[in-house]
Amino acid sequence: MSFDPLAGLPDDTARRDALARARLSALSEPGDGVLGALVAALGAEDALEAALSDADDAAAVAGAAADLEATAVVEGRRRWAPRRGETARVLDDAARTGVVLVTPQHPHWPVRIDDLGPHAPLCLWVRGETSAVRADVAVAIVGARAATGYGEHVAGELAASLAPDGVAVVSGAAYGIDGAAHRAALGAGGVTVAFLAGGVDRAYPAGHQDLLRRIVTTGGAVVGEVPCGSAPTKWRFLARNRLIAAASDATVVVEAGWRSGSLNTASHAASIGRPLGAVPGAITSATSAGCHRLLRTHDAVCITGADDVREMLGIGGEPVGVSVAGDGLLVRVLDALSIRSPRGVDDVARRSGLSPQEVQSTLGLLRLEGAVSASDDGWTALPRR
Repeated sequence: MSFDPLAGLPDDTARRDALARARLSALSEPGDGVLGALVAALGAEDALEAALSDADDAAAVAGAAADLEATAVVEGRRRWAPRRGETARVLDDAARTGVVLVTPQHPHWPVRIDDLGPHAPLCLWVRGETSAVRADVAVAIVGARAATGYGEHVAGELAASLAPDGVAVVSGAAYGIDGAAHRAALGAGGVTVAFLAGGVDRAYPAGHQDLLRRIVTTGGAVVGEVPCGSAPTKWRFLARNRLIAAASDATVVVEAGWRSGSLNTASHAASIGRPLGAVPGAITSATSAGCHRLLRTHDAVCITGADDVREMLGIGGEPVGVSVAGDGLLVRVLDALSIRSPRGVDDVARRSGLSPQEVQSTLGLLRLEGAVSASDDGWTALPRR
């Protein structure tokens, strides 16, 4: 292989782990909770060995270590067995198309995605700039494929306004709202990330081949969790939606019918505690019925412009009662907090680049100033009145 898909990994241990994860991604369908539990309990290399083993006693031992019933591992092996022959060539296929394998040991692994627990991806296959997948701030803008001119206009306005602020625009590269958001982010000189349901070496939909190429060549990324050559399927589209939600700090549904797949993305965002927004439309518009449903029954934020999204992301202004001009620590901690979504000290430390001890002491000062509030779920910035 002239191109090394594992080049970004720090050492041989990480490379062995990545190879095992790559093979496991060919063995299973996305979001396989049994395999995710095995990897979490045993590590990727031992989980691969257990998945490929024919010994029932090995299944029992692996299941016990992962707090699973032995039957769950046995049934899992039956699912995985037909694909054993597909695991050996995954890195060769990636090398031929210049695809990078990003794993939890890679410096650009998107840690937000770990919130999916055992249903988190084992690895990500990336074309383009891997750092785009771990942007400091990211928003998912999703919606109907059969979008109206109004929907595409709003999606474009939101993306074009947010992208210059350094907000990565995340979507699924579909026709309609997704495509409008990607194009507008590119047009504004920003970063955009497209999650595909199939292998990243095949453009889907085919009509967006040029769009995907532009994303890859202008600092963005095209991402998938199944190996190169994999076809998109209905199940993989639904599974892909959880990645869009988890890789973003907030999700905005611009236009969606009553049964739109975008509501699936919204549901994933809500289930892992991500802020959720919806753009209202005419009450007579079937393409906005899903957005109105989110506003009525899912406590979604009503989005009327980019400032509403900034507020959801916690980048909409300085909090109450505190002057931040003279203290870099205050600025960095405030920038790492959200107005709506509580964040723990470790999360704030990761986002701010400070130590947990520095974050804890700074949060105490900010609380005295009335700039932040604390709850059992974490810390939240208070908006300026």
